[in-house]
Amino acid sequence: WMHAGAVRVDGEKMSKSLGNFFTIREVLKKYHPEVVRYLIVSSHYRSAINYSEDNLLEAKAGLERFYHTLKNYPAIPAASLDQLTDSVSYQNFVNAMNDDFNTCVALAVMYEQVKAINASAETDPVTAAKKVAELKAMADILGILQADADQFLQAGNGDGDLSGEAIEDYIAQRRQAKLNKDYARADQIRQLLAEQGIVLEDSRAGTTWRRQ
Repeated sequence: WMHAGAVRVDGEKMSKSLGNFFTIREVLKKYHPEVVRYLIVSSHYRSAINYSEDNLLEAKAGLERFYHTLKNYPAIPAASLDQLTDSVSYQNFVNAMNDDFNTCVALAVMYEQVKAINASAETDPVTAAKKVAELKAMADILGILQADADQFLQAGNGDGDLSGEAIEDYIAQRRQAKLNKDYARADQIRQLLAEQGIVLEDSRAGTTWRRQ
């Protein structure tokens, strides 16, 4: 990757003299590598990158939108590029990339693809699966959406986060509380986890979780 724009921190030029200097290694202690990559890709390569906690969180949220959809299709591989000759979405993606490497517009095309997947997920699963394969092919070009969806959604941001083991233990306690018809305790556990930024999602297959 090449990026010709300056890196700014909260709107100011990054420099040692201002005390706002940091290394990628330090950022990766807190954020998944794809969050940093997404932050860079979402800016045009000739524009300044504004590094801030808010922008990193926004990049993380953007990736989560993709992974929320992809977690339902873990077995579908990316389509090969020769399979995409008739794909309007892929052609729009290519057009954006050919327009001075406009990754911002390319990402917007991918977001539209997510909307199309979600819209057809129940009514036309074959089409949804085809669009997932197209989306993964586009993501491969940008080097994003390479992680396991559940692992990404469950990754923490710091040492103070509840561990996955602790969360699974609470989920087991909540499940037992429901079996005992102790719904007040079940709701209490859900609220406790919510206060820690943990969202529970119940389905026929059981309960899954993700971090906000």
